[in-house]
Amino acid sequence: MKRTITITGIVIIVSFIFLFVFNKLTTKKSTEGQFAEVMSGEFEIAITTAGEIVPERSLDIKGPEFRGDMDIRRVMIKIQDIVPEGTEVAEGDFVATLDRTEVNNALKDEMDRLKQFQANLEMKLLDSAVQLNSLRDEIKNQKFIVEEAAITLRNSKYESPTVIRQAEITLDKAQRTLEQRQRSYTRRMAQLSTDIYNQNYWNSRVSKRVRDLEEVLAGFTVKAPGPGMVIYKKEWNGSKRKAGSIINPMDRVVATLPDLSSLLSKTFVSEIEVSKVKPGQKVNISIDAFPEKRFTGVVSFVAAIGEKLPNTADKVFEVQIKIDGSDPQLRPSMTTGNKILIKTLDDAVFIPAECVHAGTDSLPFVYTKSGRRQVVILGESNDKNIVIEKGLKPGTMLYLDSPDDPENFRLTGEELIPELKEIERLKKIENRTYGTKVQGTL
Repeated sequence: MKRTITITGIVIIVSFIFLFVFNKLTTKKSTEGQFAEVMSGEFEIAITTAGEIVPERSLDIKGPEFRGDMDIRRVMIKIQDIVPEGTEVAEGDFVATLDRTEVNNALKDEMDRLKQFQANLEMKLLDSAVQLNSLRDEIKNQKFIVEEAAITLRNSKYESPTVIRQAEITLDKAQRTLEQRQRSYTRRMAQLSTDIYNQNYWNSRVSKRVRDLEEVLAGFTVKAPGPGMVIYKKEWNGSKRKAGSIINPMDRVVATLPDLSSLLSKTFVSEIEVSKVKPGQKVNISIDAFPEKRFTGVVSFVAAIGEKLPNTADKVFEVQIKIDGSDPQLRPSMTTGNKILIKTLDDAVFIPAECVHAGTDSLPFVYTKSGRRQVVILGESNDKNIVIEKGLKPGTMLYLDSPDDPENFRLTGEELIPELKEIERLKKIENRTYGTKVQGTL
């Protein structure tokens, strides 16, 4: 009985000790999670954005070219079939098939027109031959009449003057008739030649349209102009051209063959932060598909004009980042994380941004572990931390959130308040000046 009581007592004591130690450790961990230390050292000011990989250069895979005065230029053509995106192709390999319906109908109409023009030309040639042959016979017969009248005139030289005069009149009329028929023949031949020329012109023109359409139809089987990986063409709204999509003769690109040896990370920066981004700035790049890999790059282009992306109200500016080197695993359209390094401060004092609070007077302050509500002057910041210009020293422990009893914390750093108010005044003046300049430019 005594032994049982002793064992029970030992178990209770051990359990109490365990619970006490566990509670201490838990409390310590909980307390540690409430505080952050004022740090010092190198401080990076950066802008972090998401983007996607795009090729710096690419070779367009285009549909057939519509040349001349073909009405088919206004036709929208559907992509009937296309190889899967990412397919590796060699020069001359099949890439896509376009719907031939519209062009086939246009070709049929033109061939019908060509047959009609050819028939008209043959008829005109035959009619011209008949008419000109008839006119030539009339001229030949009239020449005989002139010759007979001339003989009659010569034989009448011994006749009376009246007879001679009548013979002269007959010859003169016959000669004038011959000249009229010769002129009529010349005019008719010129007229018929013009008609035949016009018929030949339209016949040649329609023939060329038929040949052009036949050549266009041959291009409806789209082949790769070079080796590479097929990437679908992106529309203005971000969608991709695929089977069922429409292309038009003014934008004949079906897909592209990107140069994978030179890639960019294309991203967008808000209008608030774009003024900080300049070509030549270094960028640290991560790839969502390969989280273990890290890449570097340099800002190569910053758009001068903003734009609104679909489903967003804010205006953004396109930024292109040239990725250093190359990696066979990188592919266009992969999602990237871009950390654009704006500035580096070599010896800065900084704290987590959530440590900073502000009262009704908008003066920034922090809660210290030692029980003070310390007024601070803030400097530049990044996505996590903020620089402290005045008010704190490295190693000071701060509350991450507001403490449970903030009224018990003693206010310190009042001597910084006049400087903070002066900073605020200068900011207001600067903002008013900037607003006036913007209105002036508008």
